[in-house]
Amino acid sequence: MKKIFSLIVFVSLLSPLTHAQKVGSLDKSPMDMAYYPTDFAHDRKFAPEKVGDKAFARVTYSRPAKKDREVFGKLIPYGKVWRAGANESTEIKFYQDVMIQGKKVSAGTYSLFAIPNATEWIIVFNSDLDYWGAYSYNESKDVLRVTVPTKKEERVVENFTIQFAKTGDNKAVMQLLWDTTSVEFTVVF
Repeated sequence: MKKIFSLIVFVSLLSPLTHAQKVGSLDKSPMDMAYYPTDFAHDRKFAPEKVGDKAFARVTYSRPAKKDREVFGKLIPYGKVWRAGANESTEIKFYQDVMIQGKKVSAGTYSLFAIPNATEWIIVFNSDLDYWGAYSYNESKDVLRVTVPTKKEERVVENFTIQFAKTGDNKAVMQLLWDTTSVEFTVVF
């Protein structure tokens, strides 16, 4: 009798776990965030004395995978507006006014788009928010466009990645990397 009771208890405890796995599935292009300073989100939890009171920038985006596909020029066509990620349009929030490639952008939240080409990309900051992809992109809402050269990566970056790299006091490079292509531009906080 004890064995049967133990088996019933074990199965009833296992049942919610099995059900939870069936409820949803992982997104093929999971959402991620990139912060500047880069340690803001992680160190704030574990060592708040090492981190300032706030982030200077936060990017919310989805990370599509290469999956043995030819990315730029094929999956992402050259010369067309791209959402710089997958799913919803990528958004960047600046918590204070910034200078991007020497041009002022006011504090606020913007959609981030790119127009990729083989040797350079146009990076677009747009005031229109909260929509899927680039299907509703409206050029008249552009706040800033900057043209930056592409660089060839030595390694293949499987998932689209956005990250910041500190280059000096209150200065960083924002990088967009995928496949063997990277672009970067300077942001001064």
